[in-house]
Amino acid sequence: MIIPARFNGPPNSGNGGYSAGLFAGPAGETHRAVTLRRPPPLDTPLSLLDGEVRAPDGAVVAEVGPADGITTVVPPTGYADAVDAATRYAGFTDHPFPTCYVCGPERTDGLRIFPGRLPDGSTAAPWTVPEDVSAATVWAALDCPGGWAIIEAGRPYVLGRIAVRLDRLPATDERCVVRGALAAAEGRKALVHSTLYAPDGTVLARARATWIAVAG
Repeated sequence: MIIPARFNGPPNSGNGGYSAGLFAGPAGETHRAVTLRRPPPLDTPLSLLDGEVRAPDGAVVAEVGPADGITTVVPPTGYADAVDAATRYAGFTDHPFPTCYVCGPERTDGLRIFPGRLPDGSTAAPWTVPEDVSAATVWAALDCPGGWAIIEAGRPYVLGRIAVRLDRLPATDERCVVRGALAAAEGRKALVHSTLYAPDGTVLARARATWIAVAG
């Protein structure tokens, strides 16, 4: 498997959610968990064997396994409220990785998911589903909205582990809402939840993720 360069998070590595969804493979459409052990390399052949994703030099990039208990959902909000929240997206003025495929404001060819904070500290963003939607795309969409529930100016975080339950793929051009919320934080680690809602309010997918602050 190869992560094409356009699916970056930081400039020189894969977006965590997209990479994890790719590593989860076809089973990513059910319940899987992926732990990232190092930044996923771009345009590099990777192999999956016995639950480990390895680079050509043998280095372990990620570990893949089953996930249970992905039951928490971030409560829904209306599409108009999500559009309003996106106008307050902190990444417009201070973004550690402004070319991120998912939430980078400098990307015109990315998912352009801009999760803004609501009064309770959770995030919401509208998302128009692209033509090339896949399980990995949904994993990507669930990634950054959770992270922006903890990211603060001058304190970047990156994805460490994500577990996803995907009930069904959204359809091309559907106008969905993605929600994110902080569950707990201790030291450099934060536990977040995120949920993808269909236009009719149906839960399409949910995630539980651990984000890790980048050491200064």
